[in-house]
Amino acid sequence: MKVAIIGGGAAGLMAAATISETDPSVEVFLIERNPELGKKVVISGGGRCNVTTGIRDMRTLFSKYPRGSKFLSSALYGFPPERVYEWFESHGVPLKIEDDARVFPVSDDGRDIVNAFKKIFASTSVSVMLGRTAKFIEKKGDEFFIHCTNHSPFPVDKVILTTGGQAYRHTGSSGDGYGFSESLGHTITPLAASLSSFLSRDAWVKELAGVSWEYASLRTDRCATPEIAGAFLFTHHGITGPVVFAFSALAAFEVATPTKPMKIFINLFPDTAPEKMDDTIRTACKLHPKRSVENILGAIVPKSLAKQLCALTEINGETHGGEINNKQFAALAHIFQNLPITAIGRGAGDEFVTAGGVELSEVDPSTMQSKITPGLFFGGEILNIDGFTGGFNLQASWATGRLAGLSILK
Repeated sequence: MKVAIIGGGAAGLMAAATISETDPSVEVFLIERNPELGKKVVISGGGRCNVTTGIRDMRTLFSKYPRGSKFLSSALYGFPPERVYEWFESHGVPLKIEDDARVFPVSDDGRDIVNAFKKIFASTSVSVMLGRTAKFIEKKGDEFFIHCTNHSPFPVDKVILTTGGQAYRHTGSSGDGYGFSESLGHTITPLAASLSSFLSRDAWVKELAGVSWEYASLRTDRCATPEIAGAFLFTHHGITGPVVFAFSALAAFEVATPTKPMKIFINLFPDTAPEKMDDTIRTACKLHPKRSVENILGAIVPKSLAKQLCALTEINGETHGGEINNKQFAALAHIFQNLPITAIGRGAGDEFVTAGGVELSEVDPSTMQSKITPGLFFGGEILNIDGFTGGFNLQASWATGRLAGLSILK
């Protein structure tokens, strides 16, 4: 049997390794347009490669995928985070779980992850075809013919598409796989960037560049998003950080442009009831009636933020605490939990992921095989699956790639 795997990213690497280690008699052709394998894998996590997550509870794990969690059930139960951890360690890559449950190589070098696959391929029948771009795939009878640059068309029995999304083009994730999928009968859902930061046109945001906050939640009136909280950071261009990335995934298909800005509201105290927020500010002012409101609020939030909160509520920051009236108390309490950001674009995040992809109803989740074109399999980000930052996207790629490889051998 001959198998072509299009795309040498995480899912493609795992699919090729699974097939070659399980049945060395299968001829595997791993086609990668870059001159090196796993380019996106190597640079993920700031070059450290956030391999997977330390989360072991499956219910919690599934909650980390805003799209595709139900579809991933077979793949993730078959190759959960603990087995991914064991797999890499058994292949000579010691791993570590950090305090935030992210898993990295002990070496903090993403190249070690890719090198583990290179060692497998060097000792098996995998033909690694680097610098080769698949142009199109055609099916004739039971065979697929792969047309590549600098190579005559060649037949294979099975194809696994693991070409990734289109969110990080300089690594080779250019979205070609969507065209292959459509030509073989599949539907591509709308696409959008996920796990992004947000750019803002608010001048006051730039004044807070470098100010961080450990626990806040975000929302927009554009769409209903689940309550999710975490850390964020003001930058010279807008806001970034874990909770911003998670929110961007939940609101991936909401437009945020200069002509159609999106209003984001930040709750700096998501676990505090509104009336309690009001009471906290009133009490602080009563305790320090002669101090300026800016200094009083500076004991609750960073002083630079306190200054901007006063400006946004049109309160003179030099006003004494004992001079604040009920209307002003209400305005302060409200803005502490509804800080408005005008988002006019999306910037880079920790990871680079595409929301949307191959329509999941057209793929068998127990095998990763197409329901439309027998012999065609999928793995990784090309599917309409994406997770939050924290190793969840690589985990899904390892799991779906492995399931596709095992399914082909059956």
